[in-house]
Parts: sequence; structure tokens; C-alpha cells
Amino acid sequence: MLTDQPVGFKSHKILFLNTLGFLVSFAAWMINGVLVTYLTDNGIFEWTIVEIGWLLGVPVLTGSVFRLPIGILTDKIGGKWVFGTLLVFSAIPMFLLSFANNYLSFLILSFLFGMAGTSFAVGVGYTSVWYPKNWQGRAIGIFGVGSAGASLTTLIGPSLLDKLTNAGANPEGWRQMPVIYAVILLGVGLLFFFFAENMKPAASSKSLAQLLSPLKEIRVWRFGLYYFLVFGCFVTFSQWLVPYFVNVYNADLVLAGFFASCFSLPTGLFRAVGGFLSDKYGARKVMYGVLGISVILSFLLIIPRMEIASPGSGIMATKDGVVTAVGPDRIMVGDKEYKIVKKNRVFEKVRNNVMVFPHKDNWHEVLVKPGDKVVKKQLLAQGTTRIYFQANMWIFIGLVMLIGMAWGIGTAAVFKHIPEYFPTQIGLVGGMVGLIGGLGGFVGPILFGYLLTGTGLWTSSWMFVWVLSVICIVWMHLVITNMMAKRSPDLKDKFEHLS
Repeated sequence: MLTDQPVGFKSHKILFLNTLGFLVSFAAWMINGVLVTYLTDNGIFEWTIVEIGWLLGVPVLTGSVFRLPIGILTDKIGGKWVFGTLLVFSAIPMFLLSFANNYLSFLILSFLFGMAGTSFAVGVGYTSVWYPKNWQGRAIGIFGVGSAGASLTTLIGPSLLDKLTNAGANPEGWRQMPVIYAVILLGVGLLFFFFAENMKPAASSKSLAQLLSPLKEIRVWRFGLYYFLVFGCFVTFSQWLVPYFVNVYNADLVLAGFFASCFSLPTGLFRAVGGFLSDKYGARKVMYGVLGISVILSFLLIIPRMEIASPGSGIMATKDGVVTAVGPDRIMVGDKEYKIVKKNRVFEKVRNNVMVFPHKDNWHEVLVKPGDKVVKKQLLAQGTTRIYFQANMWIFIGLVMLIGMAWGIGTAAVFKHIPEYFPTQIGLVGGMVGLIGGLGGFVGPILFGYLLTGTGLWTSSWMFVWVLSVICIVWMHLVITNMMAKRSPDLKDKFEHLS
């Protein structure tokens, strides 16, 4: 049940604690992205690509799968005890990670500290019960800013490791990093026990079967699909963009990490904007805008960096004759002159220029030599056209940042729906929706890898995003128009006219 009490200090205190808890949990959840890369790049552990993939994916999988039971637990006993216990529990395997000496121990401990990723399900339910309906979007949006913890790890982690290892002189210094993270998790967990106040929704007295009943509704799974796009793809691209920039734009690893942060940091921060917009204009309108922007921008991002060579306009003889001369800019057949376009070197130089639009080169390749007899309409010179599209990196970064901001707004809009439709089961439904979105972050890199292997195109990942965005907006529009038709045929006709 949503609170009817006025918004005041107590509500904001809980929101602050929830946001802080989510921030440090998300930073810890993503630690392997930096730590495992450092350990393998410096030869401290010799793990295969497959083993590295599992170390990166296992915490995400844990934090996704357990969101549902953690959300149910939050509804049953309240967020203070669940969030505090979760943070303290996650600190234990994080601390023990500093003693890991082999792959198996690293994998098991990664699985355990991955529970920090379930903090989203706790925070959504625990935040919502402290705010009235007209504050739901803003409160959840501000709480969602905690997802910027992933960017903090990406930005601060490499520098912290560099300092702890004395720029590589003391490679075993990496073991202090998980200790630092564990201390922070423990400290914030204790803040919950000492300063938070507990509150449960009205559904806390219901049986497990009653609590799980909303999962029968297709609406829950539709919200989950939206979240698979706006959150799952956010988590995926936060990791996927690093090799993307390295392979497509030849950026070094440090620069690629910075560019990836340019995507992930605004995405997290714009959750608060999404909450404000959802409260002011309604979650439905905001989701229309978010999905529409995702369709447009993902389509633009599909266009790859490419070179296309194709037969162009050639030169044909206009009459019979004998080739008397072939020069760099002409062919003579008898007394008839045919102008030819010679190949220049502009195309080779254009690669180093900043381009926005495709560049085209045309030239002729002579097919005859002096003394050859030719007949009318015989091809004297083959035309060649080559088109080069740079997919300018700065434009790409700009588009990626914009789609990330839209997704950040969308994450808040999705969860604005949940208290409106399921006011007494926010933790459960939020946990289920969060689970689906988190699984998107787990399966996304695997799926993108298969798409890259199958198509040979790095932009195949954006093809998937475009298809998913289209499915989401079409499904949403069909549901809304059908719903309005049942409630009021007049409103439905007016709505279709306006849209």
C-alpha cells in the first residue's frame, strides 16, 4: 500500500539510504569488469576467454535471478532488514575475494557477492511505500540514479588498481581492492540497521500464493520486456561498448573505457529525469517517447563503418574503329576522343578526415590498348564506383549517449507503472520486472557475440535493439488502444486521431 502521509524528512531519509545502498551495491556488482580484466592483462591469472566470460556474467546472473525472491521478502518483512542484511552479506564474499588464488574460488565468490545486484528489487519496494502516488516517479527515479555505481567502478577502478599495485610494481596489491569494497558495503549496511525505519506494504500478511498471483498477468511480462530493453541493454552495452570502440574505431583500452562511461554514466543519472517526467506527464506518454527515440536512434546506429565497390558508368565505343592512343585522361579510336576519369588518391586520404556523410569516388579502368579493333557499343573502359562511410566516431558517441539517456528515462517510467497497477505488491512485481531486465544484461553479450559471428557486423547489436524497440512500442500501442476501446470507444477514436 502506498503511504498517504505527507512527504517529509523521514521519507527523504529512507530515499537517501536506498540510493546510497543501491549505488555501492551496483558498484560492487560490476567490480569483475575491471578487476578480472586487470588480473588477466597483467598475467596474474591465466584464464581463457570462456572463463573470463563466466566471471563477468555470473554476478549479473545471480543479481538478476534472485531479484524475485528478494522482492517477495521485502514485501513480507520490510526493506530495512532486507537491505541491511543484503549489504552485510555481500561484504563477506567480497572480502574473501582478496584471498582467492584460483578460478573456482573466484567464480564461487563472484556468485555470492553477485547478490548485491538484487538491491534494486529491495530499493524499489522500500522506496515506494514511503511516498504517495504523485511522488512515485520522482522517488524511484532518484533511487535509480544509484545505477551510476557501475560507471563509478569503470572510472575509478582502473586508477585505484594502479595506485594499489604501485603502477604494477606490486601486482598483489589488487587484493586490497575487494577489501575496500567490502568495508564500504559493510558500512552502508550498518547505516540501515542504525538509521532506517521499517515499513511494509499491506500485502505483507498475504500467503505466498496470493503474493505470486500478479505473475499470472501478462502486464507484468510486458513491463519486463520494456525493462529488458531499457535496463538489460544498458547493462549489456556498458560492457559491450569497450570492445566495440577498440575494434571499430581502433581506440586503446583506456580511451574505450572512457567512451563507454560516456554512455553508462548519463544513463544512470537520467533515471531521476525519467521519474520527474513520469510524475508530470504520466508514465505512458514518457514510455511512448522513450520507445520512439529508441526506434529512431537504434536505426541510425545500424549503419556500419563500410566500404562498397560497385561497377559504375563505363565508356562504350560509338562506332567501329581502331584504338590509336590510350592516355592518362583519354582514349582515341580513329579520330574520336573519349574522356576518361583517372583514379585519384582522395579515397585513401579521406579515411583520416572527419566525415559526416558518405564519400564517393568514380574512375575508369581502361580495357583496350593501341592497335585493338573495336566495334560499336564495345566497352572501352570499365567504370568503378566506391563509396566509403566512416560512421564518424563523435557522431556515434553522441547517438549512443542520447539513446542511453532515453533508456535511463525509460527505466524510471517502467517502474512508475508498477505502484499504479500493483500498489500492494511492489516488491514482488518490481523483483520480477527487475529479474527480466537483469537477465537481459546477462544474455545480451552472449547474444551479441553470436550476432557478430553470424553477420560479421558490429552493428548487428543495434539491429537487435531496433527490432526489440519496434516490438515494444507496437505491443504497447496495441494494448493501450484495446484498453481504451473497452473503456470508452469515443476516447479510443480520439486517441487514434491524435496519435
